[in-house]
Amino acid sequence: MITTYNRPEALEAVVRACFMQNDKNFEIIIADDGSTANTQACVERLGATAPMPLRHVWQPDQGFRAAMARNRGTLAARGEYIVFLDGDCIPQRDFIARHRALAQPGCLVSGSRILMSEGLTRRVLEENIDIAGAAPAAKLRWRLAGDLNKTLQPLGLRWPDLGRTRRTFSWRRIKSCNLGVWRSDLERVNGFDESFVGWGYEDSDLVLRLFHAGVARKDGAFATEVFHLWHREAQRDQETSNRAVVLERAESKITQAAVGLREHAA
Repeated sequence: MITTYNRPEALEAVVRACFMQNDKNFEIIIADDGSTANTQACVERLGATAPMPLRHVWQPDQGFRAAMARNRGTLAARGEYIVFLDGDCIPQRDFIARHRALAQPGCLVSGSRILMSEGLTRRVLEENIDIAGAAPAAKLRWRLAGDLNKTLQPLGLRWPDLGRTRRTFSWRRIKSCNLGVWRSDLERVNGFDESFVGWGYEDSDLVLRLFHAGVARKDGAFATEVFHLWHREAQRDQETSNRAVVLERAESKITQAAVGLREHAA
């Protein structure tokens, strides 16, 4: 599932990288948080050549409602395992294959990112550079120039899949821009909590509630990295209050979203 909002040029780069996965046995859900007609046109153009099912789930623009977009996308999905990806995160060729290999009942997989500079992001989008398929020498040059923040992951180094599961909770590397979760586990905790207002911490809240429900966490580092296109930081006016809610839930051991998947069904 790819979450997007009014950045069709980035979305196209992400979706085309999905088309080129070495494992094509999956569907693409575009979870759109109120984008304009430009994104609709982009999705229609991509859908015409998609090598796998592609659907567009749209909702009106009423502010930052990524939690709702992801819940609506979950309800539209047909698979039993959902990989959440943001519309500015370009997956490497084996992204789906590695998530599939790491998927395990009773666990979620939290992936990681390779941050890109503003300059490289602009070139990738303007010149249609296939960064995921670029030669190792090119990736190394970008790293040496400071355009990538990691060295080994872009070159395809992979760690063994042993020892990735952690049974204790950690706030580190919780990113819904690269997260694999079983649909049954999402339903068990009522999905993302749409009661969060503004940007921030709705992903931490989900992972925390899953942990309270007994879902362990597997580290997807050196396996599931994505190239994160540069963008200006989002407005974080509600970040402090959202963080306070999550910290309170950490103490109360709550598992259920106040407003989530069940409310859509109702």
